[in-house]
This record gives sequence, C-alpha cells and structure tokens, in this order.
Amino acid sequence: MEEGVKRWVVDISKWDPLPRQFSFALSLLPPQQHSSVTRFFKTQDQKRALISRMLQYALLHDLIKINNPFLFTIKTTSQGKPFLDIQDYDKLGITFPNFNFNVSHHGDYVAIASEPLCLVGIDIVSFDIPQGETVADFIHSFESYFSSLEWYNILNAPTSNHVLIQFYRYKYIFFITDACSWFKML
Repeated sequence: MEEGVKRWVVDISKWDPLPRQFSFALSLLPPQQHSSVTRFFKTQDQKRALISRMLQYALLHDLIKINNPFLFTIKTTSQGKPFLDIQDYDKLGITFPNFNFNVSHHGDYVAIASEPLCLVGIDIVSFDIPQGETVADFIHSFESYFSSLEWYNILNAPTSNHVLIQFYRYKYIFFITDACSWFKML
C-alpha cells in the first residue's frame, strides 16, 4: 500500500481484561480522551471505545513516528469522525496533503482506515437478527434507500436469513457508494 494508507482490524472477542489491566490501558491515553471511553455503561462498549482510541494513536505513531500521544490532539467532528488538529500538522511534520482517518466498531471488531489524499470512511456491520420484531418489520423502514430492483431482490430472497443477507449486502454497498464516488478495497 502507498504511504499513509492503512487498514487495520482488531478482533476484541478474546480480550477480557481485569479492571486494573483496563485502567492501565486507559492511562496510556491523554486524560481528555478518558471520558470518551468511560462514558459507556457496558463493558463491551468501553472495550470497543478504548481499542478505537488506542488504534487512532497507534496509527499516528506508525505514520509519523512520535511515541508521545500527548504531543498532538485527536478531535472529532459533530458526527464523531476523528481528525488530527490541523495546527498539529506542521508541528508533527505531516506531509500528506489531506491526511484523514476513520474508525468503526461493532460486535467483536474495531477497525481503522487512513488515506493521505482522499476522504476515507469505514463501517463495520455485523449480521444481526432483529430482536422483538420480524425481519420484514425490521427492513421495511429502509425501503427508500434501495432501488426497486434491489428491494425486489431483498424481499424475494428464499428465507428470512437470506433476506437479511441481501439487506446487509445492499445496505453496505449503498452506504459506501453514497459516501464516496469510489472506494479502495483492502
């Protein structure tokens, strides 16, 4: 891959830290990042948030070779997309004209992607079976997002599981193409 392009995915399913181990990992982040992890009530959500933040700092360390995460600030847009404060570009010697990165987490996975030139987005979606509603009720609210052919293919899948597979396949493709006119695959 070209310089500045990274794609990392972490499976957190087997990481079950003791409270002191989790606290130690959290202490490796700048203090202003702690609340973005501890604000979650569920342990699984805190684990995903912590690994997400750690991946962001690891990515920046890997690309710009700075060991101290306290030397730069990772902020987020109102939509939650992380970014490196532009004032830090010169201070850190970043030469990529439009360096940006994005993270996503769902289920057992946390992923990060970066690009030196184009905008990058990443979204992890695990195949979830709706709880407390039928598959038809679950997918109905998304009908307007699909073309008539896509909707036909979703609805005419042979089983409920196949309906969900088609739904997630088209939904994933829709969000990628809607966000960017082209997308680099791994």
